[in-house]
Amino acid sequence: MFCRLCRQHKPAPKTGRANRAFVEVGAIVYRKDYLERHITMEHHQDSIRCQASLASGISVINSFEPTIVLEHEAVIGGFKCLYWLVKNELAHHTNYPKLLSLAELLGCDYFRKLKIDRRNNYRSHRIIDDMLEVLAEVIEEPILTKIKSSQGISLEVDETTDVSVGRQLDLHVRYIDKEGLVFNHFLDLVSIADGKADTIVAAVKNVILKKGLPTEKLYGLGTDGAAVMTGRVNGVAKQLKDSFPKIVSVACAAHRLALACKDSSNDVRYMATFRDHLQELHLYFRNSANRTATLKAASATLGVSDLKIKEVKDTRWLSQHKAIETLQRNLSAVLGALAEEAEVRRCPGAKGLYTFCATYRFVAAVYLQADVLPHLACLSKVFQKAHVCFLHIKEQVPVTIQTLRSIKEAGLTPLPGSFLSRLHQDLDDPQGLGAFNIQHEEERKRRGRDVHEVSREELWARFQREVIHPYITGLETHLDRRFHDLDILGAFSVLGPLGRATPEDDIIKISQLQTLARKFCPEQENEVLQEWFSFKNHVLTGAFKNKDQEEILRLLASEIDEWANLYPCLSLLAGIALVIPVSSVNCERDFSTMNRVKTDLRNQLQGEHLAACLRISINGPCPEAFPYDRALEYFFKKPRKIKCPNKGCKICS
Repeated sequence: MFCRLCRQHKPAPKTGRANRAFVEVGAIVYRKDYLERHITMEHHQDSIRCQASLASGISVINSFEPTIVLEHEAVIGGFKCLYWLVKNELAHHTNYPKLLSLAELLGCDYFRKLKIDRRNNYRSHRIIDDMLEVLAEVIEEPILTKIKSSQGISLEVDETTDVSVGRQLDLHVRYIDKEGLVFNHFLDLVSIADGKADTIVAAVKNVILKKGLPTEKLYGLGTDGAAVMTGRVNGVAKQLKDSFPKIVSVACAAHRLALACKDSSNDVRYMATFRDHLQELHLYFRNSANRTATLKAASATLGVSDLKIKEVKDTRWLSQHKAIETLQRNLSAVLGALAEEAEVRRCPGAKGLYTFCATYRFVAAVYLQADVLPHLACLSKVFQKAHVCFLHIKEQVPVTIQTLRSIKEAGLTPLPGSFLSRLHQDLDDPQGLGAFNIQHEEERKRRGRDVHEVSREELWARFQREVIHPYITGLETHLDRRFHDLDILGAFSVLGPLGRATPEDDIIKISQLQTLARKFCPEQENEVLQEWFSFKNHVLTGAFKNKDQEEILRLLASEIDEWANLYPCLSLLAGIALVIPVSSVNCERDFSTMNRVKTDLRNQLQGEHLAACLRISINGPCPEAFPYDRALEYFFKKPRKIKCPNKGCKICS
């Protein structure tokens, strides 16, 4: 007997004899089981696919595509559904079974393969947690591999309280690759019993050990600057330095900037009161629907944008900038709403706020902060970037201080284009602030006091003397005090552009190099000095001429270019300079993600599963780019109930 399909298509033999029964030679065994065995042979199945493709118009080449294993596709489909839920920060335990049911309803029949029996349907919380851990492991493995091969790493550490009032310690890792590029990744989230330094240090060391981080390459530690982190006697940074001597601890630049702004406001009595009234203004309108409706009606009447008074919070970096930006644009609507609440509804709170806000000094303070805060907000945004390094402090802070100084030194004639330059024009506008009786609070008619006429020029001079000069001077002082001393980071400027140096400058540069060498490579201090004398010529007249310091550091730190071979010690120092963090903003972003993931309805999510959710949300690629085949291999490392029909399968057998 011959098989007509096999004789027609004659698929090439892969293994076994070249003269196959039913194909090259006729079969002489007429038993039924012999026929059934031929039907199950691989070459017969290939012939069936070829015939089907000819009948349907599909090319013969496509008919030899690898066979789809429905069981594998079902597991991969389950991973896709779960990854999509976690990546989009949705409740995966609740929604995963529903999403599988929806997929079946839409025609994905292979999901039925997940239903082994009544007890095993791959929809339980236990199997979902197993799959979640697999997804997180697939994401974490290549990151840890790159970290271990990096020439320098650093950590950002911060702790917070989650929605279930449990303490969580967040660790974010920063490393440099072989091309000199800096990368930041979420490392782990650990539950801790308390916020003491010993507890935090033990948790950090445990994570380092568990992840296998090379401690000899650990050079930086970024914290929020709290006392428990930076204490000189027993702080977290001090204890870690004792264990890892090469670590450089840096307090967060964004936190320092926010504290500088807050301290400068508190130094000027009126600005501290002004800040408190901004918060009271927000609370007054937020806590009442009727008052909010009055504010919207006033804004519609005056033709300004529909507004909402922003909140001023110390925990939100420079939130006052957003509040001032909105208030300055819609101040007339706010005053109109307060006046209506005070006159029509006889509200004492509105009357008190209107009495404070409808003054020359308040309006001038709003316009002053509208000029000042954008520059501070721009500086804060620079510090909040993921790849910020010490160079941004070195370059941006002096520019901001000089800009603030120019506002102060403008004197009685504000800078053209500033908000203060049009203060008096807006106060005289009958369609805006001119409709309100705005005057200096000391000139208001009070019981037992006479009214004194004060000219506009005198009010402006007094505001300059009592508010503008002390406020901006305080800003300059606090910014300079908090950012002037970069400690060991300032020594890295020796690896930047060089001008014509005097002998005194060379002495300073050599001293900086010795400081860096003693900290990071004490055995190679002489080699560092020798390399720098050669490197200096490249900066002055060679390949590094006319390049900024960041570009020079990246070229030096790159292991691909020839500079790493020419100057191995300087290359190491350049990589350390780029990798040391100057902020802990990445930890703050991790906390924001944690608050979106662990909500009031998901308050039982904790431990490794919470960390896995954050790892997928922060570090994971988009669902289309995730390597699900890799997840399938990890999944079948444990014995599973679901298996494909192929007994020789290398994945699930």
